[in-house]
Amino acid sequence: MTAESEPIQPTPSVAEANRRAIETIPPSAEDFQDASRGLIAVPDVPAIPSRDGKETVWDFVQYDFLREAGDDAAPSSVNASLWRQGSLTAQAGLYHVAARGPRAVYQVRGYDLSNMTIITGDTGLVIVDPLTSFETAQAALQLYRSATEDSRPITGLLYTHPHVDHFGGSRGLFADRNGNPPLGLKVFAPQDFLDHAISENVFAGPAMSRRADYMYAPRLDKSPTGQVGAGLGLTISTGELTLVTPTDYIGGPQHQPVSAELWPASNVIPWRPGLYQVTIDGVQLVFQLTPNTEAPAEMNIYLPELRALLAAENATHTMHNILSLRGAQVRDPHAWSKYLTEAIQTFGEHTDVVFASHHWPRWGKENILTFLANQRDMYGYLNDQTLRLIDAGYTGIEIAEQLQQLPPSLADHWYNRGYYGSMSHNTKAVYQRYIGWFDGNPANLWSLPPVEAGVQYVKAMGGPKGALTVAQQAAEAEPPQYRWAAEVLNHIIFAAGDPLPAGQTDAYEVPSDILQQAKDLQAQVFTQLGYGSENGTWRNFYLTGAHELQNLPEAPLSKGAADLVKSMTLEQFFSALAKSIDGPQAAAEQTEPIVLRWIVTTDNQMCVTTLRNGVLVYVEGGDPLARTTDATITLSREALERLALAGHRFKENFDNEVTKGTIQTDNQAAADTVWDYLRFPDPVFPIVTPRPARPHSQAPGPVTG
Repeated sequence: MTAESEPIQPTPSVAEANRRAIETIPPSAEDFQDASRGLIAVPDVPAIPSRDGKETVWDFVQYDFLREAGDDAAPSSVNASLWRQGSLTAQAGLYHVAARGPRAVYQVRGYDLSNMTIITGDTGLVIVDPLTSFETAQAALQLYRSATEDSRPITGLLYTHPHVDHFGGSRGLFADRNGNPPLGLKVFAPQDFLDHAISENVFAGPAMSRRADYMYAPRLDKSPTGQVGAGLGLTISTGELTLVTPTDYIGGPQHQPVSAELWPASNVIPWRPGLYQVTIDGVQLVFQLTPNTEAPAEMNIYLPELRALLAAENATHTMHNILSLRGAQVRDPHAWSKYLTEAIQTFGEHTDVVFASHHWPRWGKENILTFLANQRDMYGYLNDQTLRLIDAGYTGIEIAEQLQQLPPSLADHWYNRGYYGSMSHNTKAVYQRYIGWFDGNPANLWSLPPVEAGVQYVKAMGGPKGALTVAQQAAEAEPPQYRWAAEVLNHIIFAAGDPLPAGQTDAYEVPSDILQQAKDLQAQVFTQLGYGSENGTWRNFYLTGAHELQNLPEAPLSKGAADLVKSMTLEQFFSALAKSIDGPQAAAEQTEPIVLRWIVTTDNQMCVTTLRNGVLVYVEGGDPLARTTDATITLSREALERLALAGHRFKENFDNEVTKGTIQTDNQAAADTVWDYLRFPDPVFPIVTPRPARPHSQAPGPVTG
């Protein structure tokens, strides 16, 4: 909605459904007690500014309406169950989790989407998952230091998995050193951490950043008619993303499972195969690798001295995503369930508190065992029941309609509700993991793209005015048919786009007044669907879609992570470059390969890249199969990083560096020919409206594609 417009009010049917949501599950005050337990200090500032002081990257005051909600009934514009979750995740401050002797665990919560965990070592602090951005991590550490008067240095850093909200603030911990950690600092992560961090944030980074703005809705007003959290936390901070590169990988050559004969007799848990043990600054840590659960590389951390289990993001107070709406690799709920079983069997009898990098802890052995077992059963149920229906011939969409609820024995626990993941998109994700996007029906083998489909649907409904009438009738029905209305309106809006590929569909025009009415009604429909969502990310998607229908799309608020670029291998660098090549045009114009030989002086590395058939091929060292080299390029690693960070100015910066002499080449023209085919993405591509037409460099292929 525009700033000048009045908020859309919920319809009576949505308001009533929202009110009844709280009655669908037994009441419990336990979560509110646990979420406030151990509070030591609350935020001492209203907001956290960016490093340059020009903007706010995290605002505490905006969420006061949730923190002050208390026992008040949820407003009619918010699903009452989601309102409860928002009130819990809005709690912010420094919390004491566990202690024994000189060892203690603290968490800073409500300073970002995730939590930062602080463990007191013999001489300093061991930090786990330092939030998303430099600024929030700096503020979280400052809160701890002010409240505890503990000014000791950081002696260890751990990342449980490679999602940016668990490592992006790492340099903020060393703000007093201009973001540079001390020499010799050990930084631990699960094996393959860096590969997956780069895959998400560099290879598919532009698309994920754009969709993350829908998922976390940082631009929306924080209010009962706007954003009320994301289920897993409030939202994601918008500060500077950083990375202190790991020095040690659990599961890598440096750290292998401990053998039975080397297992310390003093350890409170018995030995089993596959456990890793490390001591950091006197803190004993036992690691359980959990790959392909919430992230492709992830690990749980157990603290024997405190009988405490840090469950990473594998057990939180919500049903999690099997496939994130912002985009990600599909997760494996079977593996997720299996590793939770392993955690229960390994740590359950010896755990007095379980906590995670989101939400609040749970205390007491029986309480913990029930929680972990129910979370385990939830993911197992999602996996197994989806497979059962897959084998019965049902499609992903059909399965999502059949499996709308967990069984009561699981659904009657708040922590299994779909605040972040949902039954609907999780069952579809399981379908995608095992079967893929195609449902087996030839009618869906070669579907029309959105603009062409929109044209045909609107024509079949008697034209734009007739289609709009159908949508209005659906939206005004009793009960409202919002899903059907949204589908019809989407066809009208996309029918107004330019058909792609050019020339395949007759020109079609939706009158401007009908198009505007369709957009306005779609914004109304999206808003009602958002208001009725128990799932925080569904609400954010719907309300952000409504906002963009009435306003122009805006650039994502997230900032690029230069540290990730600097952490890339040569192969990763050229893989990122290769995905920006305009393959159709390059293949059509360059019938002979263009071979570039690279010499990186800083690391004494060499490689060859060949542009052939529209593909930029990377070969480490030399390529004996390549014909005569067209150009040799000699540069430092720093110069290579400057090119990577230049983005769409790659060619311009390359030429400037050659002119300055910081890059040497014996054939600048050959290199520039390759750079001419680089196409960098528009970070503000449309989602709920058609994209502008672009010229096609490749004619449509045969029926077989």
